[in-house]
Amino acid sequence: MMHEFFDDEKRLNVFISGQKGMGEDVLRAMIHNPIINVVGVCCPIDDRRMGALADTFEIPRIPSGSLRADIFPNGVDLGISAHSFDYVGRATRYRPRLGWIGYHPSLLPRHRGRSSIEWAIRMKDPITGGTVFWLNDGIDRGDIATQDWCFIDPAMFSEDPREMAAILWRETLRPMGVRLICETVGHILSGSVKRIPQDKRFSTWEPSTEVKDIYRPDLLLLNAPKT
Repeated sequence: MMHEFFDDEKRLNVFISGQKGMGEDVLRAMIHNPIINVVGVCCPIDDRRMGALADTFEIPRIPSGSLRADIFPNGVDLGISAHSFDYVGRATRYRPRLGWIGYHPSLLPRHRGRSSIEWAIRMKDPITGGTVFWLNDGIDRGDIATQDWCFIDPAMFSEDPREMAAILWRETLRPMGVRLICETVGHILSGSVKRIPQDKRFSTWEPSTEVKDIYRPDLLLLNAPKT
């Protein structure tokens, strides 16, 4: 049964910002949902997965790095970030009628920041997970829509954290994110929208381990010889 946002002739218009495998998987899931109309995507110009799929279905593209309110399409109901590193400014975030959701590979509010999976491994967390949240002015601080968890194999703690983070992302957290985004969209379609504020008592934030052009003593300590 359609919820109050729809009638028999209207579909949910979504815009997706993303890249690579996760962007492709989310885009494909939205394309194959008969109640959803993908009106545009934002992805890298040379993206061979999400970008190629968008081209196949003749979905308009905005190049990554240029996502702005003044070029954002009209009539969008929901914005979705799926492995996107494009910052969604306030003006752009307010363009979709229902708001904008994104996926973060951690149990928010823990491990906010770009290197969340790697930090969970470096800190030897036994459990991590993924969170779909409503974007706001903060970084990874919006209300939680959907969340799930998974164990981290203790064997990962003795291996290279960056390599283990890539494995955990590919094998567990990326498919979890696709599923959670689809579940969240399903909730929206059914009218049971969830917005649970993050509990600040448990929040953590760690810097990106990939940033090399900024002097950060904490990053230097990561690569220091163990004594």
